Amino acid sequence: MKLLIKNIKGLVQVREQHIDSVKGADMKELPMIENAWLAIEDGLIADFGEMTDWPGISDWRDLEVLDADGKYILPSWCDSHTHVVFAGSREGEFEDRINGLTYAEIAQRGGGILNSADKIARMTEDELFTQAKSRIENLMRMGTGALEIKSGYGLNLEAELKILRVIAKLKAEMPIPIKSTFLGAHAVPKEFSGRTKEYVAHVISDILPEVVAQNLADYIDVFCEEGYFDLEDTIAIMKAGAEYGLKSKIHVNQFKILGGVAAAVEHNALSVDHLEELNVADIEVLKGSNTFPVSLPSCSFFLGIPYTPVRRLMEAGLAVVLATDYNPGSTPSGNMNFVVSLACIRQKMTPAQAINAATINGAAAMELEQEVGSITPGKRANFFITKPMPSLAYLPYSFGDMPVEQAFVNGVRVQ
Repeated sequence: MKLLIKNIKGLVQVREQHIDSVKGADMKELPMIENAWLAIEDGLIADFGEMTDWPGISDWRDLEVLDADGKYILPSWCDSHTHVVFAGSREGEFEDRINGLTYAEIAQRGGGILNSADKIARMTEDELFTQAKSRIENLMRMGTGALEIKSGYGLNLEAELKILRVIAKLKAEMPIPIKSTFLGAHAVPKEFSGRTKEYVAHVISDILPEVVAQNLADYIDVFCEEGYFDLEDTIAIMKAGAEYGLKSKIHVNQFKILGGVAAAVEHNALSVDHLEELNVADIEVLKGSNTFPVSLPSCSFFLGIPYTPVRRLMEAGLAVVLATDYNPGSTPSGNMNFVVSLACIRQKMTPAQAINAATINGAAAMELEQEVGSITPGKRANFFITKPMPSLAYLPYSFGDMPVEQAFVNGVRVQ
């Protein structure tokens, strides 16, 4: 199939050559061609340019031409942190928080992650797949074109493998690239209450080998947080994952600083995610590392907790990433458009910085930067066309609107 889009008001995140990520001060720069055209062939980005150099098309057969007058084209959002495979919603806990209970208090009453684990245990694999597939289809319509999905709502061998098999099926059947993360250490299950070290040993000795044997994970994760898993637990799980060739993507510094950032960097973690709490030592240790700092602003919005200090991270020369944390308890939304708006409104990122963080840097935090994240020849034609807009800044400014008019995956319009 061949597709030619003309009269594009602004073709955004144009990169002639592949880049790994955008860091620090460079995140202020967002390359864009005004009054542009874009050519797609066989599901890949073929070429682009200014309308003054409109290409001859006489040799193209079966060509579809779209007119994007007044509209922008952006590469699809790359969401590097989600929990999309979950069973049902948790709006009861939403009311509990309104009535004054904290995240920790809800968890102590059997809510939170344990609540989701109970629901997962009662749901079949097919039901889980059907729900998750529907969610991902909706995300694609909202402009997401690459996704990471974590397990972590199973908390035992059978249920964790069930979730990871669902993710594997989604990988096989959905048209966007999906990465899978094993998060067996998301919470301590009821049957191990008061015996966290035994549960960590169970994850390492019993669950992880099966996950690897069945080739169900690209990465490994752990919730490094007070009341969940301490620094010793986190290091043990990262080491165990590394022995099987699994890089780490760590939940860290959401509520407390436990030293997890330094440990993650030391053990070559691909990313450290959350970072709502951050100190100077954490920022210093991230400098010069290959570990991406990932901010999840819609989690901060929903829970009413601090936002990751992304400006400090960018001032330190780091490649900040934005993701949704889509899950039923703390972020029941996978809308990356809202994440980009929040980053501008509450974290004072410029539109250019936020878009860089949600596209090419998000791709890099999943090791997909050679495949998606920018308008580059040879990459997947995963992109979206906005509604007519007066400027690119209107996208995060109009946070209550849905800016995506048409989304494309592998050059095909998402229905």
